[in-house]
Amino acid sequence: MDKIQRSTTLVSLFVVAVFSVLFARLFYIQVLNYQQLGSISTTNSIRRVWVQPPRGRMIDKKGVVLVDNQPLYTVKVIPSEFKKERTGYLAWLLKIEKAELADKISKGYEFNRFSAVTVSRNLDGVDVARLSENLWQLPGVLIETDNKRKYSDSLNGSHLFGYLRAISKAKLEEFAEQGYTPDDKIGFSGLEKYYEERLRGQKGARFEMITPLGKFAGKYNYGNSDIAAVRGDDLYLSIDGGLQQLAEQLLRKTGRSGAVVAIDPSTGGILALASAPDYSLNIFNGSTDSKGWSDILTSPQKPLFNRTVQAVYPPGSIYKMILAMAALEEKRMDPATKILDSGVFIYGGRRFLSNEGKGHGVVDMREAITVSSNVYFYNLIFKVGLDNWTKYGSMFGFGTKTGIDLPGERAGLLPSIEYYNNRYGKNRWTKGYLVSLAIGQGELGTTPVQLAAYAAALANNGTLFQPHIVNGYRDTATGRYIPFTFAKQQLPVTAETYGIIRDGMKGVVLRGTGTLAKVPGVEIAGKTGTAQNPHGQDHAWFIAYAPVDNPKIAMAVLVENAGFGGTISAPIARELIKYYIKGEKPPVSALPGSPKAEPDSTSETLPDVPSDNTVTNETPPPAAESSKKNSDVLPAE
Repeated sequence: MDKIQRSTTLVSLFVVAVFSVLFARLFYIQVLNYQQLGSISTTNSIRRVWVQPPRGRMIDKKGVVLVDNQPLYTVKVIPSEFKKERTGYLAWLLKIEKAELADKISKGYEFNRFSAVTVSRNLDGVDVARLSENLWQLPGVLIETDNKRKYSDSLNGSHLFGYLRAISKAKLEEFAEQGYTPDDKIGFSGLEKYYEERLRGQKGARFEMITPLGKFAGKYNYGNSDIAAVRGDDLYLSIDGGLQQLAEQLLRKTGRSGAVVAIDPSTGGILALASAPDYSLNIFNGSTDSKGWSDILTSPQKPLFNRTVQAVYPPGSIYKMILAMAALEEKRMDPATKILDSGVFIYGGRRFLSNEGKGHGVVDMREAITVSSNVYFYNLIFKVGLDNWTKYGSMFGFGTKTGIDLPGERAGLLPSIEYYNNRYGKNRWTKGYLVSLAIGQGELGTTPVQLAAYAAALANNGTLFQPHIVNGYRDTATGRYIPFTFAKQQLPVTAETYGIIRDGMKGVVLRGTGTLAKVPGVEIAGKTGTAQNPHGQDHAWFIAYAPVDNPKIAMAVLVENAGFGGTISAPIARELIKYYIKGEKPPVSALPGSPKAEPDSTSETLPDVPSDNTVTNETPPPAAESSKKNSDVLPAE
């Protein structure tokens, strides 16, 4: 009996203890902590809000930030919480069309009705204040502080940096697993696109409690469950901001389309990259300026076209050095052998001119480069042969993409025997095509970035670097700087050959076709080129590097429909070299090249010739046979 009483007592005490704990907990919930839990009970929902990270910055070689971030006010709507009958009112507050707003909300609903979709960007302070006062009437509407780009005031960099645009449906499906949502912006061109993965960062998330009216009721779990956004990695560029600004100004001053690519011959790092016409990246910043966008799309000059990597034109006489190097390396011509340039080269019953038919007299290889003698190189290509001409062009990267870190690069075209066989049929094309190829015309097509890399390889005695704009990045997570590695190759061309080419190119600037590139106190090697244009005025090329003894900069300059490269492109190179080597910047009003320079030689006849002399081997025609003595003068055909 005593045992039963003791057991009953213990059970009673246990029951009393349990109910005491429950009562105490109930008292805490109902009395002491009623505010927080009262809010939870009336809210009955937790909202996840994505937090966009700031994108990585772009910093030039001197540490100047060229692309940064700044605050952006954004309006978002959570479709599941928004009342459709309030669409017109919200559209009125945002100053947008009701149909446009409804379409954005509908698309957001289809993707994820519980996820916020952006309906308006780039609000000013007045609009934000007006909307804030009316949020109590608009459940599911959020005002977020996002980020947009902040660009340098001194330069555009439109084809260099690129711009952001709302992610397309196709890209969203492709990148859905990487965390992209319909209202995200993604790099659409330039470095923004190429390095999207590095620049974008990682989204964060904020968890909020809300009332049935959509009012903020407090942070869920005191914010302890929030996930911080991680900013994108900063990119460190090889670009010199001052040189970039000057390149853009000089191109703009010509009033024509064109391109400038300047490169460090010791690394392959791009120092400046400009394409004209350009545009302000602020047109796409935050929200797209519809008028600005329309002007860009309708412009006949095609500002979106990045001429530095996409414009493909014959290089003209700039390519003569490839033919000269092939002749020297393959022992097909002694550089001291002289040829009489009478001004006319006859082949297949056609006349091909040199120096407008006036000729250059007796020239050896160095002098032929300096004065740009067409007749010399017409003769030379029949000694070298198409196979070797193609071989050395390919060696210097022509006909293939350089691998520069920009989207949309084109490979150009390097003709070969195989190319002509495929196009015209085996044994159905003639040696006449070689005449135009000898002076860099015909089917040969190159880009400004290819010619800049070529100029750099000539400057450094044969190291062909992969051109690049970004040297490396700073990892946001670790704070460590991570350099990129880029390809390079040493070309099998002797130092003696480069010396001969260098002598000829120095002569171009000192007394030849590129005298308007002279900079007092700086020895410059250069070469003019004229790309024949059957649709209008010829395009003007110029390549250069300086100082000759210790090159710090190499470049290619293209001005479209400008005629002769020595008149308009060479002065642009002069000002860029003067600034980069001597620190001298011209006044903004400085006009690239006013005095006339000696024109580059161009053929006035298209390369189609009668179908005799079909190319079946690489034997040169009799009149172009090598002389037995270096001092002999070879007559031009």
